[in-house]
Amino acid sequence: MVSKMRRIIYIVLFSGMLLSISALGATSADRILDSRFRTLKTSVAGEFMAAPVIRLGTNDRIVVNFDEIGEDNSFLQYRLIHCNADWEPSRLVESEYLDGFNVNDVRDFAFSSGTFVHFVNYQIEIPNEDVRLKYSGNYLLQVFHQDDPDRVVLQTRFMVSENTAVVEGAALSRTDRGHYSEWQQLELSVDGEMSGISNPYSDILVRVDQNGREETARWLRNPTRVEGVKMTYEHQPDLIFPASNEYRRFESVSNGFPGMHVDSLRYMGSNYHVWLKKDEPRMYREYEYDRTQHGRFLIREYNSTDSDLGADYITVHFFLETDRVPDAEVYVDGEFTHGQYTESNRMTYDPAAGAYRVAIPLKQGAYNYQYVVRDTRNPQPSPAPIEGNKYETDNEYRVAVYYRPPGSRGDRLIGFRILENR
Repeated sequence: MVSKMRRIIYIVLFSGMLLSISALGATSADRILDSRFRTLKTSVAGEFMAAPVIRLGTNDRIVVNFDEIGEDNSFLQYRLIHCNADWEPSRLVESEYLDGFNVNDVRDFAFSSGTFVHFVNYQIEIPNEDVRLKYSGNYLLQVFHQDDPDRVVLQTRFMVSENTAVVEGAALSRTDRGHYSEWQQLELSVDGEMSGISNPYSDILVRVDQNGREETARWLRNPTRVEGVKMTYEHQPDLIFPASNEYRRFESVSNGFPGMHVDSLRYMGSNYHVWLKKDEPRMYREYEYDRTQHGRFLIREYNSTDSDLGADYITVHFFLETDRVPDAEVYVDGEFTHGQYTESNRMTYDPAAGAYRVAIPLKQGAYNYQYVVRDTRNPQPSPAPIEGNKYETDNEYRVAVYYRPPGSRGDRLIGFRILENR
């Protein structure tokens, strides 16, 4: 009787949160909503370079890792919301996409060791003994305090693919806007023979983005041509992307010596501060090859056997020497910012130094980053004014194929593929 009542209460709370999320719309993106929580990282177990996508019915696992600054742990719980391709909640009820309870405790946590800044590290693996996934598609995981389920402290996205559609393609530097200039263009094919597709023209939705950046997302609703259930997408304007540039990199894996692209470091106040070497705009510079991680970060401390617990929190000082960009704001961007443009990563112009500056608290490790400009007249953020667009750039294009037949109550993810421009 008690467990039945508990389940009824959870369903009521969950339904209320669905309404809240639906109203929020685009805010269902990855984000930290409580400043005590830091370093949210969602990945596939054992696959650092993989996108957060697992295969339905396999042993693949999503790992969600994050910290809470402080001496004591909180009593946290999490829930899963199935979303359609546009990341709005689907109309599926939880029993259709989950086995097990949908509100579960965050049991895996440990305290930092040997760090100046004390924190608690939490980890959630999906699926687990409490909950298993039955339906493909997009999932939003929300973490909240046990005694306040309406106040979400953080949320993160991941995807579950059936892998019944085969995605092939290439990223080319020869584009419909010119050859070997500032653009890259994709050519795609989707073979849905194993997916049970009835109408490829109306039932399939393809989403493509560059390096996981939400603002670059494109939606392909109509294939260029169809042969049976094989769909080809080519010579479409939405498949042409600004080429961008390789991410910049730095490493701060020890407080005993400067790492890659670090100019100096020292202890100040209650933690270490790290000053990066001077950065400059690259728009008018020649392309320089660098094998980066497409914006990702990796937590690492040089002497620690468990970097999740032994990597300390440091303050990283970014310094971009350039003229002031008129009528615009400049931000530091990378996976660690979760696509957010807020005061925490907005740079301030220092006229005396002739440079933009910002100090960001980060956990020790290896980071990719770039400088992004948001024009006050056109708020769409872009790295182009600082980083430039170089056709040689090794970008990562994520292609997700959704099946949405008429009357469907939840979009299925039938295929996923990462394509790179080499």
